[in-house]
Amino acid sequence: MDQRKIALVTGGASGIGEACVVALAEKGWRVIVSDVRADAAEATATRLGVEALPFDVADEAAIAAAAEAAEDRFGPVSGLVTSAGVLQPPTAPEDFGAAEFDRVMSVNLRGTYLTAVAFGSRMARRGTGAIVTIGSVTSLRAVPLHAYGPSKAAVAALTRRSGVRINCISPGYVATPPLQKAIDAGQRDPHLPEEAAAMGRLVRAEEIGKVAAFLLSEEASAVTGINMPVDCGWLVGSHMGTYGGVRPARA
Repeated sequence: MDQRKIALVTGGASGIGEACVVALAEKGWRVIVSDVRADAAEATATRLGVEALPFDVADEAAIAAAAEAAEDRFGPVSGLVTSAGVLQPPTAPEDFGAAEFDRVMSVNLRGTYLTAVAFGSRMARRGTGAIVTIGSVTSLRAVPLHAYGPSKAAVAALTRRSGVRINCISPGYVATPPLQKAIDAGQRDPHLPEEAAAMGRLVRAEEIGKVAAFLLSEEASAVTGINMPVDCGWLVGSHMGTYGGVRPARA
């Protein structure tokens, strides 16, 4: 019988979620990949040698069924990363419709909340477990992301509860497939977030995964309720525009 602790990662088929799956597996967890794209979840799980349990975090009934199925098929889930989310283009408010606003909120905020409740309530009853939510540094500054930024700010606000350890990671700009697609389409300039960051580069997805694995581990047994930016110093650099921008490296 497999005695490894079990962790489930939503949005685990690609990007930050996949990086969390890899980091947790490397740390000895038995990992379950979840994603709304069932084929992608199965393919990622097969490629990485982990389990798959696809479901849609925008569907409350699907979340409840998945929490039940995870325990029936694999055993008690003691680690959860809520990485499932959707982006939005930077646009004027009047050009961003209510339906798209609702979609972002439904997945990013409501989906995170319902998933954390479904799996976290079981952890709380057992008296053990940890959750990592995925926020964003865009929730900490004024940006033209009128649904995405507020949705991630709300995720960070949710990450202050008792019963289980729960922490939030707020990534900076990460070269995930959606961002790369926008860059390739000429919709985003990668040099702008690079130049704004104190470290002068984008964050790598695996860097987020390693922090998530740490926060779920016993090494972080006294850490709860925090919002940890992992942003290559974007929050630092965003203030420097007032003083002429980030200073050049001196090495």
